[in-house]
Amino acid sequence: MKLIAGLGNVGEKYLFTRHNAGFMVADKIALDKNFQFREDKKLKCFLAKFKSGNEDVILIKPTTFMNLSGEAVSAVMNYYKIDIKDILIIYDDISLGLGRLRFRANGSDGGHNGIKSIIKHLNSQNFNRLKIGIGPQPPIPSEAFVLQNFSKEQMPELKTSITKAAEAALFSLDNPIDKVQNKYN
Repeated sequence: MKLIAGLGNVGEKYLFTRHNAGFMVADKIALDKNFQFREDKKLKCFLAKFKSGNEDVILIKPTTFMNLSGEAVSAVMNYYKIDIKDILIIYDDISLGLGRLRFRANGSDGGHNGIKSIIKHLNSQNFNRLKIGIGPQPPIPSEAFVLQNFSKEQMPELKTSITKAAEAALFSLDNPIDKVQNKYN
């Protein structure tokens, strides 16, 4: 069993903010696979299940808000007994330009509070990540920048990026991280 977690903040006011790039990718996967999320209050997320080949896949959007994402990710991993090597976390990255994707097999939180929470709850930095570029950041605090909506002019590039990220996430289910990196980084 595998887990894909798209990170973001719940609620209408956050729907199209930069910080919700992970949610946007999860929603694109659900749309492409033609399934709906259901809320699981016990696991602190919106959850959907699907098959990729012979593999069961859990797709989640945590309802904990970004800074507590680790609570939902660890709850789902523990409940479904998913190994850390079988997870993919999808989230926004201000250091990458809009439209850029980057897979990593491990690393620090890079100042991202959602990743910081996941590292804390899993007690490990060794999990696969897909970063979605939302930069460049203008000279304002990052907390303000990530909670802004994408501009109208950025929407075509964002749409292409989200589509490519959803494709990449699905490709990663059946391929080793180095092959995924070579194709999408």
